[in-house]
Amino acid sequence: MSESEFELIEGGGNVFRDLGDSEADLKHAKAVLAARIITTLDEHGLSVPKAAASTPFAAADYSRVRRADLGRFTLNRLMKMLAALGGDLRITVDSQATEGRGVADQ
Repeated sequence: MSESEFELIEGGGNVFRDLGDSEADLKHAKAVLAARIITTLDEHGLSVPKAAASTPFAAADYSRVRRADLGRFTLNRLMKMLAALGGDLRITVDSQATEGRGVADQ
């Protein structure tokens, strides 16, 4: 195959939205928080058992975050996990109307 057979398409910054996922923004937010939790664990040299021992969250929770198995987590729970690890958190909400979506759809 040659390079001319491929079309390069730049993503929009949210892979879930790019793939047409109906819960794209929620999944993206969870993924960002999970990545920050993992970074914080790594920066502090915390294993899953050590993180569980020093916070009110179970080792299974940290294992699921490390595996990006985020379906059972709420944003609130992920934020609390990050805070329990001493991670910095700043949330910015940017709400914009999207073409083709009505208020009831947002």
